[in-house]
Amino acid sequence: MMQPVIAGARTGGPEVDQTSVPGAQLCLDFYAGLASGIAVVTAPSDDGPVGTTVSTVTSLSADPPLLLVCLSHTSRTLAAITPDSHFAVHLLHEEQSGRARLFSTATPAERFAAESFEEVLGVPVLSDTFAWSVCRTEEVRAYGDHCLVVGRVAALHTAGGRPLIWHDRGFHTLAEAGKR
Repeated sequence: MMQPVIAGARTGGPEVDQTSVPGAQLCLDFYAGLASGIAVVTAPSDDGPVGTTVSTVTSLSADPPLLLVCLSHTSRTLAAITPDSHFAVHLLHEEQSGRARLFSTATPAERFAAESFEEVLGVPVLSDTFAWSVCRTEEVRAYGDHCLVVGRVAALHTAGGRPLIWHDRGFHTLAEAGKR
């Protein structure tokens, strides 16, 4: 039998309501504790290139090579990612918080007017990221207010570098080992 969700529970704390489900804000506060790399996802669309900043990208499989990206249902980028289309995932350098902000706030036209990019397999690929991958869409599945997008890696480039990190609702960099 599945245990009920405990909202606001603390181990060893006072009694808690074990029947109510935590609200969205409590969940967002929990999610803020997750540290993740920042990426920009781009895709071609009928109205020109689109792209957005994401913090939920993960490797799914090495054989076959698959990536998983989470995009909001309201994302213009998600609307451009259709079955068998291609999209790109760009891993950002630690110095690229400006690019991350640009792709999370500006209009699609403003995002690409300020960026240099080239097309790979018909997809806009940004220059100067420390790695990028162009993927063919394998599956898009809705969960709550986001969709999981699974892409099969079709092309990639790695240049190395240190990633930009998102944690506690802000951008961060990795500390050098032993310098904490």
